[in-house]
Amino acid sequence: MGSARIPVVILAGHLGAGKTTLLNHLLGNADGLRIGVVVNDFGSVNIDAMSVAGHVDSTVSLSNGCLCCAVDASGLDDLLGRLARPSRRLDVIVVEASGLAEPRDLIRLLLASDNDAITYGGLVEVVDAVEFERTRERHPEVDAQLRVADLVVLNKVDRLAADDRHRLTAVLRDIVEEVPVVATTRGRLDPGLLFDRRLPAQSDSVPRQLSFDELLAATRHDHDHLHEHYEAVDFVTDQALHPRRLMDFLDARPTGLYRIKGFVHFGVPGHRERYTVHAVGSFLRFEPTRWRRGEGRTSTLVLIGSGVDPEDIRARLRACEEPAPHALPPESMLCVLRHTQH
Repeated sequence: MGSARIPVVILAGHLGAGKTTLLNHLLGNADGLRIGVVVNDFGSVNIDAMSVAGHVDSTVSLSNGCLCCAVDASGLDDLLGRLARPSRRLDVIVVEASGLAEPRDLIRLLLASDNDAITYGGLVEVVDAVEFERTRERHPEVDAQLRVADLVVLNKVDRLAADDRHRLTAVLRDIVEEVPVVATTRGRLDPGLLFDRRLPAQSDSVPRQLSFDELLAATRHDHDHLHEHYEAVDFVTDQALHPRRLMDFLDARPTGLYRIKGFVHFGVPGHRERYTVHAVGSFLRFEPTRWRRGEGRTSTLVLIGSGVDPEDIRARLRACEEPAPHALPPESMLCVLRHTQH
């Protein structure tokens, strides 16, 4: 089995929306994960009360095992390549975009990268709940930027009255439609919504960023109120899944469903590999891998979203089960193969 790709999460939003505060919270609740941080601007960022000044090609090691680099957009792909070296042992990379950056350019750069060590981890757009309407008046392009997001974080909601919060949420919902919107105070977004925590002992049967057991365990505990805005749904079946029916589900995901990670057994003649699946927002990728000796042919998925119906999701996935995959024609896999890297 090849090495798992490192997800690269883009953190965007206008100046003062709370991107750095949110990033600090992620770093402070990383539970031992090694996080590479790229600051898409010249200047400094305060991480855990430390001011880390950055220049192009500079690297600063922090006590919690994170790396923080500052770089302009033209050097981002090269920097990501160096951060993704095996010697870095990173679990995830977070790119904090400049408040004036164009998120679509960063997404295009990531999706066009030939680096097999990284994969797109989603665009998180941070919105200042207090300033949003004034920002929208000054910058009409805000709506277009929100529509390409995979997750919208409505920050500083504690500064709004309940009626204003509901009205603003409705405005955002009209703009982004099915994109999940999560409300936060002081950037306290649960890291489990963006990337998976590390298992105590890694197993070859689960790629490093596919920490299903840890993720599910986290959702079954009451960690204060960090998990109140989203839910993780687990789905496990010994049946093969029909590729076309599964793609129909993925193409019409329930509103609020943000991430899907796991591995799938199709069992179609000529395609009996174990396929890992990685989906965030509208991005989707399958990757064929080998089954371990003696490993049961099961499909295991973790689906994460805000305001989702777990039983409805499981019912839709059960409808994708296929009791006779050996009878399917090989071309039924074409819909899946379109989303593999090669």
